[in-house]
Amino acid sequence: MKILSKLNLINLLKVAAFGCLMFAHVQKLATAQTETYPTRPIKMIVSFTAGGTTDILAREVANQLTQRLKVPVIVENRPGAAGNLGTEIVGKSAPDGYTLLVNSSGPISVNPTLFKNLAVNPLTDLDPVALLAEVPNVLIVPASSKINSVKELIDYGRANPNKVNYGSTGIGTASHMTGFMFSQQSGINATHIPYKGAEAVRDLIAGRLDYMFATLPSVAALIKGGQVRPLGISIKKRYVTLPEVPTMLESGINMAAGSWFGVFAPHGTSPENLKMLNQQIVDILMSKKTKDKLINEGAEPIAMNVQEFTKFVRTEYETWAPIVRSSGAKPE
Repeated sequence: MKILSKLNLINLLKVAAFGCLMFAHVQKLATAQTETYPTRPIKMIVSFTAGGTTDILAREVANQLTQRLKVPVIVENRPGAAGNLGTEIVGKSAPDGYTLLVNSSGPISVNPTLFKNLAVNPLTDLDPVALLAEVPNVLIVPASSKINSVKELIDYGRANPNKVNYGSTGIGTASHMTGFMFSQQSGINATHIPYKGAEAVRDLIAGRLDYMFATLPSVAALIKGGQVRPLGISIKKRYVTLPEVPTMLESGINMAAGSWFGVFAPHGTSPENLKMLNQQIVDILMSKKTKDKLINEGAEPIAMNVQEFTKFVRTEYETWAPIVRSSGAKPE
């Protein structure tokens, strides 16, 4: 019996020792995976068409992340469904850090209220990574327009009810919501025409739209080139690169709402990977060269850690929810 007990004890000790070794091995592998991320290309999904502000910011960050992380960071444009398509693709992806989303305030802050049955809810199915920039919206008209000020546009709209239209980059986007707020405050009864991203600006240039609110980076070159005329800008003070353009507040419209853009990952992504990506992106945005470049293009980089950005996203949703409900906007 004593021999048997000794044998049992020895076997138990062997099993315990093997278990400890296996646990240590698993822990070592997990640590190694965290330390070596990333080891393969990262896909960065953009919810809008090429040429828009979301795309411009994504490519700036992706190019520099590629150099820093030593793996390709590939931008893929997946526009559609008011920005929901890109959100859905990323929200349903594996939370391994290899599929990221770059999206704007509309799809993230507005769409959870606007759409009742989202396949992916950005507030619960995505993990915020980093805020990229805050961007002013500019009220623009075609260069061929006879309108030269916000007051002239309001006077024209009031004199021609139901004959004025405005475009946006999609239902629920900041472009749409800002346009709605302007119509509400100015008393213009204008028809909203939504587009899938940057196509709206092309139709404005062609004269098929009377006006629209566009993010400054997406139209800065067009303003400089004389293809569109800026009437007002929706921030509290005049923007450094457009000092001659008055704010909407100066023009008698109580509006100072811009847009913001950020990076997100599928919910459940490793906190270590989220933190690493956040630090890399913040370092990129805060470098003098990149910061000066983006400000010159109309985007102001903002540094936030993961926790701060997560709180920011929730606050933005709570701010826009009542505005969306009062707008009466309906998905297409």
